[in-house]
Amino acid sequence: QVQLVESGGGLVQPGGSLRLSCATDSRTLFSINAMGWYRQAPGLQRELVASVNTMSGRTDYGDSVKGRFTISTDTAKNTVYLQMNSLKPEDTAVYYCHADGVVLGTWRDYWGQGTQVTVSS
Repeated sequence: QVQLVESGGGLVQPGGSLRLSCATDSRTLFSINAMGWYRQAPGLQRELVASVNTMSGRTDYGDSVKGRFTISTDTAKNTVYLQMNSLKPEDTAVYYCHADGVVLGTWRDYWGQGTQVTVSS
């Protein structure tokens, strides 16, 4: 019923920037509560990168990305963006988009397929 379509990953040198996008594709009304980005590096657990509550506008960031990454939304397009600046090799991971909210009266959460971000010289 709801798909999250991610784009924008790739290879970048240390210190560079990338912008990730995640659009919702829904055939039913999806009342979104929050959208965000998580990442998972090989051998590590999935961790929060950034999230935004679309109702309140509150944002949360993982400690390792504060001051470098910025999450934003286009509510008209049900799209969330992640601007990543001053990238470091340790930012290398698969980045997953996440959204939660209400579909047909039921609380749901969804994940994107993941997009690879590689920071390397």
